[in-house]
Amino acid sequence: MNIRKNLSVHILSLGTIVASLLILGAFLLLFGNLNNWLQRWGTALSMSIYLKDGISEYRRDKVYSFIRGLPEAEIKRFISKEEALKDLRAALGEDAGFLNRLVRNPLPASYEIVFESKGTHGVEPERIKGELEKLDGVEEVQYSNEWLNKLEGFLNVVRLIGFIIGGLLCLCVVFIVTNTIKLTIYSRKDEIEILKLVGATDWFVKTPFLIEGTIQGISGGVLAVLMLFSGYLILPTKGVSLLGLTPLDFVFLPAGYLVLILILGAVLGVIGSFIAIGRFFAV
Repeated sequence: MNIRKNLSVHILSLGTIVASLLILGAFLLLFGNLNNWLQRWGTALSMSIYLKDGISEYRRDKVYSFIRGLPEAEIKRFISKEEALKDLRAALGEDAGFLNRLVRNPLPASYEIVFESKGTHGVEPERIKGELEKLDGVEEVQYSNEWLNKLEGFLNVVRLIGFIIGGLLCLCVVFIVTNTIKLTIYSRKDEIEILKLVGATDWFVKTPFLIEGTIQGISGGVLAVLMLFSGYLILPTKGVSLLGLTPLDFVFLPAGYLVLILILGAVLGVIGSFIAIGRFFAV
């Protein structure tokens, strides 16, 4: 078989294909999870209501009563200044040493609230935020959709960059397959000329090279998927939770995406082979 006769060239080619499809698969894995999180978090709404330092119990009770009166709002937690500093220490871990040098605790107390409806339809976060910030004793109000909207805009940019990088990686795969098949063809040039002299048709000669390109593409796709899955298994990112929302798991690519990677590998292999044999037989 041609692959055995040019094993080192094919191994180098296969490694490049695997690396290209692996990068593409890793991008799909990360982007797919981010997009999934956005869709799920977009159906919920949470708010953080930061209180001014030195707020009196009376003012805090007024804020609490106002929150309780909001439709479908549930107070998940009241975080005192001490608890906020404790949470920050836990988040920083070994890097929390500098907090010991603070003269006073700069973190505000806050209420964390979640709107319990299955969607945000009927909830006007900007209006609620404005009303809360007018209350005496409230320093600032932040809600989840603010940063989600910013993140969504960022993801649109990432999506565009991903298409560009994906396109360049596909061109890289086609280029590698084309040159690999070219080397194989030129190494068997005399044999091909003999076949042509004894009456072999062009497609009889071309078919083995097309099969080689397809095998390379599919093999690269399979290895890329296996390596991607192995990397996923050792990832510690499970149960991500932000802003008090329901924890979300970092999930692997769905079957459709895996099939897409395999098909893409096969298609790119065939295209590279076609380019290579097209140039050779045109000479």
